[in-house]
Amino acid sequence: MANWDAELYLRFGRERTQAAIDLAARVEVAAPSRVVDLGCGPGNSTAVLRARWPTADVVGVDSSPEMIAAAKVSDPAGRWVLGDLATWADGRPFDVVYSNAALQWVPDHAAVFPRLFGLVAPGGALAVQIPAHFESPLHRLIEAIADRPGWRGNPTTAKTALTVERPGFYYDVLAPRAARVDLWVTEYWHRMDGPAAIVAWIRGTGLRPFLAACADDAERAEFERQLLLGVELAYPPQSDGKVLFPFRRLFVVAYRAD
Repeated sequence: MANWDAELYLRFGRERTQAAIDLAARVEVAAPSRVVDLGCGPGNSTAVLRARWPTADVVGVDSSPEMIAAAKVSDPAGRWVLGDLATWADGRPFDVVYSNAALQWVPDHAAVFPRLFGLVAPGGALAVQIPAHFESPLHRLIEAIADRPGWRGNPTTAKTALTVERPGFYYDVLAPRAARVDLWVTEYWHRMDGPAAIVAWIRGTGLRPFLAACADDAERAEFERQLLLGVELAYPPQSDGKVLFPFRRLFVVAYRAD
């Protein structure tokens, strides 16, 4: 898969960071001493955690060298670690194990979520947010375009690049281990400048594996051209010319007993 583009990701930084703020605000751990941000990206979510718990030792972990480099620029004094989210640990438990919009890139949630919950200290919490927009017009468009014949690459293989289960799955995985599990879904209605902005949004995240599976830059441009045409129909403009882009996210917070 192509390298992550931190600048493109942060083009919609305010919208992406709101979910990170909402997740951190719902974690009922008063004064954690150790917090890890798994999938910290360019550091915007880690900054949220440092503001939420200013006395905590907060470490940001990401599997992308580009994202870690951007995080170091945003906060040179921060602690940033390059690591695989599925396997990373530092040998000691954390009071809050936090992950905002990252674990959808990690397969086998039936194994990963219990492992991450095992990193939580007594009285602590595992807090996760993952996109849940896979029944949206945008996602359906991407998959339909990938299925069209004539591609020299094989973009349809990207359908398995992301892993997101239903809320009940996460409850069943975590409830036997947790003192309490909170689950909720929020649909954010983002005000976008137009259809091209929606394509740019998804180019920085969920569209990446589909574009990576295209044969070359020309085929990637054709994929995006077809996607833009579909987005223009699926997301009509409002009276002021802006476009509303609904984006659904799933939140999971599981607490370990004291």
